Amino acid sequence: MKLYYAPTSPYVRKVMILLEETGQLGDVELINVATTPVAASPELLAKNPLAKVPALERPDGPTLYDSRVITAYLDARAGDKLYPTGPRRWDTLTLEATADGILDAALLMTYEARLRPEDKRMPEWVEGQWDKIVRSVAALNTRWMSHLQGPLDMGQVSVACALAYVDFRHDARGWRQGNDGLSAWFKEFESRDWMQSTVPPAA
Repeated sequence: MKLYYAPTSPYVRKVMILLEETGQLGDVELINVATTPVAASPELLAKNPLAKVPALERPDGPTLYDSRVITAYLDARAGDKLYPTGPRRWDTLTLEATADGILDAALLMTYEARLRPEDKRMPEWVEGQWDKIVRSVAALNTRWMSHLQGPLDMGQVSVACALAYVDFRHDARGWRQGNDGLSAWFKEFESRDWMQSTVPPAA
């Protein structure tokens, strides 16, 4: 298999953590590509018409894309280790969707500052994205702590990657304020070996 990736992508980080946790990292060739919404990588476009990372090229089928599709595929390949069965599965998937929503909003904020000309930026739109993050973090802190503290699954991994990306790009906004339980959980979770080994380079 070939994984098209960018080392700073939080969506890629989710996939890398699953690969490490399930012992599949050696089964994947990593192909670093540079792509943005305004400058798509031709190499990646040939595999994913959306030109987004991650994308997983398989020897026995079309290239998979979207991190949730890839993590579900790789977890099934490893024997269903990080997506539980039964009622907890739906909680896990909802947590993963919440985390990806945080990432989507945080990445849009990053793109607004990095890619849009200064005279075309819209502060109200940026704050609208931040409000999504604030609401989601509060929900995690009030509704989801029992799940986050339970057996390891992709919901937890996704939340940790999302919070780490907010720290990486928007640390000054202080998501921890008023979210003591989630902050304490994240501090312990991010000390895991594969969280440390997948810390993105400064860029």
